Amino acid sequence: MSEAGWITAAYLARRLSADLPGGIDLTLIESPDIDPIGVGEGTFPSIVNTLSRIGLDERLLFQEADATYKQGVSFINWVRGNDNYYHLFQPANKPNGLDLLPYWLLGEAGDVPWSSVASVQSRIVEACKAPKQFAPEGSTRSLAYAYHFDAAAFAGVLRRHATTMGVKHISDTVVDVQVSEDGAIHCVHTEKNGPMDADLYIDCTGFAARLIGKALGMPFTSCRHQLFTDRAVVVQQPYADLQKPIPSCTYATACEAGWIWDIGLRSRRGVGYVYSSSHTSDGDVIKQLQAYLGPEGASLEPRQIKFEVGYRKIQWHKNCVAIGLSAGFMEPLEATGLGLVESAAQTLAALFPWAGPLETAAHQFNKKMARRYDNLVDFIKLHYCLSQRRDSEFWIDNCDPRSIPDSLQERLENWRYRTPDVIDIDYSHDTFIEGNWRQVLYGMGFRTDLSARRGAYRYHEAARKAFNDIARQADYAMSILPSHRDLIEDTVRRGSDPAKRNAVIAENN
Repeated sequence: MSEAGWITAAYLARRLSADLPGGIDLTLIESPDIDPIGVGEGTFPSIVNTLSRIGLDERLLFQEADATYKQGVSFINWVRGNDNYYHLFQPANKPNGLDLLPYWLLGEAGDVPWSSVASVQSRIVEACKAPKQFAPEGSTRSLAYAYHFDAAAFAGVLRRHATTMGVKHISDTVVDVQVSEDGAIHCVHTEKNGPMDADLYIDCTGFAARLIGKALGMPFTSCRHQLFTDRAVVVQQPYADLQKPIPSCTYATACEAGWIWDIGLRSRRGVGYVYSSSHTSDGDVIKQLQAYLGPEGASLEPRQIKFEVGYRKIQWHKNCVAIGLSAGFMEPLEATGLGLVESAAQTLAALFPWAGPLETAAHQFNKKMARRYDNLVDFIKLHYCLSQRRDSEFWIDNCDPRSIPDSLQERLENWRYRTPDVIDIDYSHDTFIEGNWRQVLYGMGFRTDLSARRGAYRYHEAARKAFNDIARQADYAMSILPSHRDLIEDTVRRGSDPAKRNAVIAENN
């Protein structure tokens, strides 16, 4: 996963001043013979802050990586098999600090989905509108968003950016890893450049885990008993009409033995069926994917990716840190792959061992990342275990209590009589906060019974007014926001602003 290596390199270069005297000497060895996995075409809103922190102008993504905006995920057929709900990125409105969710649960907004009344974003997404207005200077208020992009092209953008920040790039293949008597890595042997040594090695070798797994033997903990998917078939489908609207969300359509993602880039769609090989055959999956794509998909040849959901509880051992697929993999339902890379890179930068023993930093890093993976298992399993579908063994098995983590069962029990709140979130280790949990929880049809505390809610009139105000705000947003495709095309025509980008880099150094 070359994005993992280049995001990490760029983040460390910025935080640890790789291009200044006294900074780290940072080298990235990239094999020219290994293609990127290509699953990472979707992201989470944290990527916007990450690009800002490394000084990368987002407009380059639209110009060079076929990028589009992503405002959330549309979940189709997950609850009963004939339904749709949104997990949107815009936080719910809280007028004057008033939490509107209890009043929605008490019926003050009528019989409408929570995502439809929490903010204006559902209207914007349904209309294929952009999350912000045209802005030649690049500064305008916007709804929360992330990106879709071509993963390989994004890696190229990162590569060019990181090398300008002092990262040394070597195109070569690691053929062997030499381990010292004390169990640390002594050096890596490359095909063209021979042995190369370092004080700290960062393993971004993907599923192969050449350093942390094969050389150092750190075990992998499978989560297959909780999250069943283990394969994906992927296709890239060009648009027949380049003038048609581009969705600004990921479509995730539940199927017999998994789900299909559908991502709209500027020039094509990226589509893939994520499934459990224990619940279906590869041949049936390809037939279902071709049926989903229609006549235009019959000539496409899907590429299969095999994976196992899980992670290494020890991701930093001795002088080796695993980041990306070498550390672990959560299925791509909520596009957490690059988010985990971002978190690991930020944590490594904060704990970087300029002096003193490595063990202290490693212990803290491992504890933090393991908890983050565990919490992600809970959040992703939430989408499956609340389903009311019983039309296949896949969905029946996903609702079996034996497959639901104890920690998730405890959360669900807590929320039977109260809504998710900040008290339920560990902001040091959670990727998703209470607003994300609420959208999926109530999108999946979970019911929280507030009848016993109805008398404690005194602002019914204010809540009704707030819901009406949000509807009016949505009408206004619809009138001023451009179409998603129009904003993308305008951004590509204008290109990026190197002078402004360099100024940002200078300010942050």
